[in-house]
Amino acid sequence: MRRAGLLLFAAVPVVVTAVVYAVGPRPDGPAQDKHVSAAQDARQKAKSRAESERAEDAEVIADAPPGLAAPAKKELAQRIVASAENATLDWRSAYGYIEDIGDGQGYTAGIIGFCTGTHDLLTLVEHYTKAHPGNGLARYLPALREVDGTDSHRGLDPGFTAAWKSEARRPAFREAQERERDRAYFGPAVRLAKLDGLGTLGQFVYYDAMVFHGPGTGPNGFYGLRERTLKEADTPAEGGSEKNYLDIFLDVRRRAMKAKKPDIDTTRIDTAQREFLYDGNLGLDTPLEWRVYGETYKVP
Repeated sequence: MRRAGLLLFAAVPVVVTAVVYAVGPRPDGPAQDKHVSAAQDARQKAKSRAESERAEDAEVIADAPPGLAAPAKKELAQRIVASAENATLDWRSAYGYIEDIGDGQGYTAGIIGFCTGTHDLLTLVEHYTKAHPGNGLARYLPALREVDGTDSHRGLDPGFTAAWKSEARRPAFREAQERERDRAYFGPAVRLAKLDGLGTLGQFVYYDAMVFHGPGTGPNGFYGLRERTLKEADTPAEGGSEKNYLDIFLDVRRRAMKAKKPDIDTTRIDTAQREFLYDGNLGLDTPLEWRVYGETYKVP
């Protein structure tokens, strides 16, 4: 997953990666361990619920409006994310994008910022190679497995970036990127948001957080941020105010970004999502206007 703010400007700090807080020995060790285990368990359960079909959730999902999953809204979501990720509304221009942006995640590539250091790029290439064994990236799979979880380019340089750009010209690889985006990011974010009782804007808020922070269960991964929000507010599904819940979620997310990088630009929250929320635009209805990193974007 991409972890940068605006990749085109070197001065913009890179994004928050999943921060794992070490829990050292404490006098009340067993109780502390139990608390940490319970928190981890809660996050994992939320992730599982977001990523799998469950009979108990089927009725809720079936009764919910399409929301962000409606084709026009989904297209809008990709455009808003692209404005923050690539300084453009043309998200399809990023299929062939690949660069090491210096965030410790190795190469960042493609429409959602798949990274060689965060497992999702490896998963994408594995899935693609299973369907298309002779593709130009298949020979890099051993190296991708070796560098997974690191920022290393070992075995990837000098040819991997050229191979990625070349493969990105193929419709099959473009479709593979979209499928992996939907499977790992868009689908789980929208599904869990609907289960939490959130409308279209709330579904986008979850999706953008999933892209930026990653779909991890660590304290500062998406599920960790959601868990912290639940300690401060009830979801609409629990009877809480949708606006209040989203406002707090954005607060939690912004604090996490600043804790990692105090001078990071948070305009993708401050002058985009927060403004949609304060305008009462819970349906994420167009026309929309927002600002990210000093640039103004409009969708009629």
